[in-house]
Parts: sequence; structure tokens; C-alpha cells
Amino acid sequence: SGMWQYEMHCYRRGSYQSSTSDEDMVEITGASLDFSMADDDPPLDREMGGFSSYNGGGMNGTSKMMDFLEEPLPGVGTYEDFNTIDWVREKSRDRDRHREITSRSKESTWALIHSVSDAFSGWLLMLLIGLLAGSLAGLIDISAHWMTDLKEGVCLAGFWFNHEHCCWKSNITFTDRDKCPEWKSWSQLMIGHGEGAFAYILNYFMYVIWALLFSLLAVLLVKGFAPYACGSGIPEIKTILSGFIIRGYLGKWTLIIKTITLVLAVSSGLSLGKEGPLVHVACCCGNILCHLFTKYRKNEAKRREVLSAAAAAGVSVAFGAPIGGVLFSLEEVSYYFPLKTLWRSFFAALVAAFTLRSINPFGNSRLVLFYVEFHMPWHLLELIPFILLGIFGGLWGAFFIRSNIAWCRRRKTTKLGKYPVLEVFVVTAITAILAFPNEYTRMSTSELISELFNDCGILDSSKLCEYVNDFNSTKGDDLPDRAAGQGVYTAMWQLALALIMKVFITIFTFGMKVPSGLFIPSMAVGAIAGRLLGVGMEQLAFYHHDWVIFSGWCSQGADCITPGLYAMVGAAACLGGVTRMTVSLVVIMFELTGGLEYIVPLMAAAMTSKWVADAIGREGIYDAHIRLNGYPFLEAKEEFSHKTLAMDVMRPRRNDPPLTVITQDSMTVEDVEAIINETTYSGYPVVVSRESQRLVGFVLRRDLIISIENARKKQDGIVSTSIIYFTDHSPPLPPSSPSMLKLRSILDLSPFTVTDQTPMEIVVDIFRKLGLRQCLVTHNGKLLGIITKKDVLKHIAQLANQDPDSILFN
Repeated sequence: SGMWQYEMHCYRRGSYQSSTSDEDMVEITGASLDFSMADDDPPLDREMGGFSSYNGGGMNGTSKMMDFLEEPLPGVGTYEDFNTIDWVREKSRDRDRHREITSRSKESTWALIHSVSDAFSGWLLMLLIGLLAGSLAGLIDISAHWMTDLKEGVCLAGFWFNHEHCCWKSNITFTDRDKCPEWKSWSQLMIGHGEGAFAYILNYFMYVIWALLFSLLAVLLVKGFAPYACGSGIPEIKTILSGFIIRGYLGKWTLIIKTITLVLAVSSGLSLGKEGPLVHVACCCGNILCHLFTKYRKNEAKRREVLSAAAAAGVSVAFGAPIGGVLFSLEEVSYYFPLKTLWRSFFAALVAAFTLRSINPFGNSRLVLFYVEFHMPWHLLELIPFILLGIFGGLWGAFFIRSNIAWCRRRKTTKLGKYPVLEVFVVTAITAILAFPNEYTRMSTSELISELFNDCGILDSSKLCEYVNDFNSTKGDDLPDRAAGQGVYTAMWQLALALIMKVFITIFTFGMKVPSGLFIPSMAVGAIAGRLLGVGMEQLAFYHHDWVIFSGWCSQGADCITPGLYAMVGAAACLGGVTRMTVSLVVIMFELTGGLEYIVPLMAAAMTSKWVADAIGREGIYDAHIRLNGYPFLEAKEEFSHKTLAMDVMRPRRNDPPLTVITQDSMTVEDVEAIINETTYSGYPVVVSRESQRLVGFVLRRDLIISIENARKKQDGIVSTSIIYFTDHSPPLPPSSPSMLKLRSILDLSPFTVTDQTPMEIVVDIFRKLGLRQCLVTHNGKLLGIITKKDVLKHIAQLANQDPDSILFN
């Protein structure tokens, strides 16, 4: 009808127009003719059954074939390993499913119950994830604590008690609480006394042996059973949440091995923490529990929402910080985070924290690892040292990222990567040999941090608290600033040595083939630096309380500076410098320590460290590792600022052979199979015909392969010369031809298209916000090329002067 109107229009105008415009008109009419006469719309009589005699057995034959194809095949719409999921398709599938359930629920009571249970399944899943993640975290905490103490000695009352629990039953004075008779060091067990050089050497030897044993066992388990269990896991989880598929990364083997080896790696005294890997463990729990519900098992996008919530539960149990966990998931790991996921992660984090609290792994009925009791107000002038700590944290973070990435790149490119067991052995040996003589590195890192955060009370027996006491000026529990005694000086240089060791050894530890988190080591570095600065400030205020800067607020005999607070701020600054978190970092820090008054100092330090670190190197440690491993991760926070067009990025390029396409109703089964075998693309555009290149839709390679294989097995008369068609109705063919294969059900009729003149910043935005796999490029309505997510990433890498082939996976 459009055609008819157009011709009438030409007829009316053509009669009184000059000849030139008449020719123009003819051209236009030709174009429009091409548009309407090409076989897009089948002639009416075909629908009425006019051609039905061609198709083998008349109408019955076709209808039987139709029924066969309408049931979706198993495997259609699923993805290969190392592919990107199509968010748009997954979301629309879930909406269809939801619509169907809602419409059915009005019909019968049973369907209503089904729809209620379907709505409830998400919350039930969160509950299960919280319970499982909390229990595993409790298990990991308890066993790691016990095995860490096992390196130094054993409890005679029962070997399953760690040092602290062993001494609880003992009726000794508070000051001797570390020397209870039930706890024997290895030298006391073997030679009967714990003093002297020989006993020291024996303890030293046992410490190193246990450390080597634990770490070797860890690396052998990882290497033998679950190679995906190594490292922190957060870069990969970030990539998976952005829509990438790594099969087995969140599987049951990874979960079992990661849980066991995490305990071993932490207890071996290596410079690593358990916090990052706990996120991976929680995500494994989430992925495994997803299999209980079809809604999540069948839909990759829904599963990603569950994994976001699981990551929140992971941080919640790692630090005992439920809100910090939700914010961490939002700020650091998640790619697509709708409001519903926010509520669900909140619930999952709550359940996980509650479970951990009821297990009570630390025996002090607190979730937090490093509880601080001091509530001294801080003075405005103290912001200056806090900001200095922020600068230190930023510098350290940037330095750490640079050197760690350089070392990991060496590991990938040189022979070093072929000997993971040897590497772990050597690093553990060096760590243990350097760590034992210094009591601050000998203890586990979390104990060290909690000691550094601690403020000195009257009863503290630690070396950090050996001040010269002047007891006649004591008012209640607050001790005034005092002169440092011998113990404090010893502690200072020991801490300085510990700082140097931690700074360098962590570079080589993170990225080895054992589970390793980065939170605790970087917090330790910051806490040591902060404590050193804090004690320095304290002594300065003690000896020079008449200086201008101290005179207003620090009178003699007052307690004005709390070194533990400096340690806290330093820890936040270093962690911020490495991971570039801001909001979630501050929330995690005050949930971790319970120090609500210190939000402002923490914010100042976190912000400063982020600015300083960003000025030196743009990306945090996780993004750097994603880039090093070449994962296809499209950063949602970065701006795309270059003036390029879609035609500069799309394939095929100017001199390449033309785009591989499938026509809608003229190719045979063997033609399509030949295309599949000759190319490795993950999908093909379907066009009306080779000449017109007008787009019909997009079909995925995997779906094509499965459908053709299936048809050959189960459908009669499908041979290599059968025509494949994607239209609603079969094309007219001579009666002798073999029966045809209708594949309209696997055709995506709404592929995203942009024109060749679209600016790349818009294309990148579309890819980011909608989570596309590919986008087709048209010119004047004709298909021209295709842009995949990988092309976008390569283009961004090229503009940033990096090697575009570093993006490995398809």
C-alpha cells in the first residue's frame, strides 16, 4: 500500500514538473521499488496455503514440523566458556518468565503458590548464602588461629586448643598470662626448658619447618585440584560480574580447596590475609546454591545479581562489617547493581554476620577483629599528621601496584611461572627466616594490627606500652602522655624493621599460587607507619608542650595524643592507596574497630591517599590485575574521551574481506556448516539477501550448531542440501527438493544497531549500560559491519597506547 501511494504521488506531481526532477523521481521510485518488492513480505496466497503442495506433505507436514521446533532445545541460549553473556537477552528472558508466572497465577491456586514461592526464592537463597558463608568463615578463623599458634608450641590440656584458649583455664596472674604451664613451646617439649640459645634455635627451626609444611601443602593442593583457587579472586569476580563466564571458577572444587588452602596459607605466616579470598569463597557458595533454584540456574543475569550479594556477605564475614560489605560490593566489585540487589545484599550480609557472631570464633563475643576502646577526642591540628599518613598510603599504594604488576608480569613471561611450588617454597622460607627473630613479624598479621590499634592501659604488658610511669598524676583510666621507656624504643626499631620487611615481602607474595588477600598486609603496613608517627607525635607533645602548636590544647600531664588512632588512620590510608576504595573503606574501618568518633580523620586519610595514588597511577590493584590477565572487563567508571567513530572500530576493516552473513532463506545446511567451520565468530548477522545486505536479525553460533545437529538427528528428511530459512513461511521451492529447516526460533529479531557515523563514546556507553556482547553497524540502512565487546576493549587499549592483543579472551 505504501508503494501504491508513492506511485500515485509521483503520478500527480510528475505531470507538471521539469524533466530533471522527473529523472530524480524515477531513481527514487526505483529505490522504493527495491524496498517493497524484495521478498520481505510473503505474497498473500502463500499464507492461504496456495503453495502448500510444494512442501512435501501439504499442511499436515508443516504443522508437525512446527510443533517439533517450538519446544526450546536444551543448550540453546547458553554460553561457551570464556564468553561474555548478553545482558539484554538474559533480562528479557527473565521478564518473559515472570510475565508467564504472573498471568498463570490468576488461573489456579497451585499456580498462585508457585508464583509466591518464586518471588520468595531470592530471599531464601540469600538466607542460605549467609548461613553457609558465615559458617565457613567461622571455620576458617578458628582453624587459622589454632594452626598459627601450632608453629610456636602446643597445648598439653588438649592439642586442639590455641594458645589463648589454653591459658584461659589456668589460674595465673594477669601479667603472666602468656606463660601458662599448660602451653609448651617446642623447645620445652623436646629438651625440657625454654631458655638459652639452643632452645631459641630449636624453636626457630620448628617455626620455619611448620611454615614450609603449611605453604607447600597449600600450593600442592591448589596445583593438583583447583588451579582457580589461587590469588585473591576479586579481579576475576569483578570480571565475572561484568558478564564474563569462567567455568569452574566458582565451582565446588574451588570452594573446598580454597577453604582448606586459605587456612594453610594464612597459618604459614606468609604476608597475606584471608579477607579477599573470603569474598571468593562466599561467591562460590552463592554460585553453588544458585543451582537449587531454576530461576537462577537458567539465567546468567539473575545469577550475577546473587553473586553481587554474595560478595557483600563475604566482606561482611571477613571484617565483621555488614554495611561495609554492601558498600564494598556496590563500589568495588559489582557491575550491575539494581536497588533490589542492594536490599538482598543487605539481608545476606546481615545473616552472614549473625551466623559468624553465633559461632563466635574469637571467643570474645565480638565480630570485630580489632576492637578499640579509646574514645579520646582528636584535635583539629592532628589533621596534619593524618593527611601526611594519607600521602604515605597513596605513595605506598602506587609503589606496590607498580612493583607487584611488574613482578607478576615477569612471572607470566619468564620461566619463573613454570615453577609455582618452588616459588612458594622460597618465598615462605625467606619470610619465615626473616620473621622469627622480630616478635612483631612472628605473630600473625591480624594480631599485630590489633596490638598496634590498641591504646596503652595500666595493665598492658606489651613492649609498646613500657613508658616511664609517673603514677601520682593518674586520674582514673586515662593515662597522661608519658616519656617513652626502654621498651618503647626497642619496639620502635623492631616495628621499623617489620615495616621494611612487610613492604617488600608483600610485593612477591601477592599473586603466588596460594590463596592470598591483600587487605591485611596493606593494613599492617599502614598501621606500623601510623603507630611510629603516633608515638613520635606523642613524645613531641610530651617534651614540647609549650610549643605554639601544642600550647592551646595539650597541657602538661594531660593525655592528648592517642598513638592507636594514628595506626588506625594509617591502615585506612594504605588500604585506600592500594584498592582505591573510599566510602566502603571508611565504613569498613569504623565497623572493624568500633571507633565512631574517628570518621572524619579516616575520611581525610582515605581521600588524600586516593588522590595521591591516582596522581601516580590511574588504576587500583584489582583493575591492574584484570588488565594484566587480559580479561574482557569494560570499566564502568572510566570516561571515554576520544573522537573516533563506529566505522573506525568495526570489523571488517577497509581492506578486509566482507562480513560473514547468513541469508534468510537461500542457504543450505551445508553452506551454513561450512561458514561455521571456516570462521570462529560467536554469531552471524542474518540478511535478506547478499545483494541487498538488509538486516533481519542476529543468530548465535552455538545455537546454530545445536539446532542443526538436533535437526539432523531427530527431524526427518533434513540433509545437507536442505534449505535453512529464518522467515515465518517457507520459501517456494520445486516439489522435488528435500524438506526445509525452520530456525526462526533461535533468531534474535532485535539486534542492537548503530550507524557508521555514531561517535565511539556513545557506542562505549551503550556497551556499558546495557551489557551488550555485540552491536551491528549499518550505513544508509544496509548492514556494514559488527562491533563486539572485545573490539571496544582493544580500541580503548590502543588509544591508551597499550598492546591491543593483551585482551586474550573472546
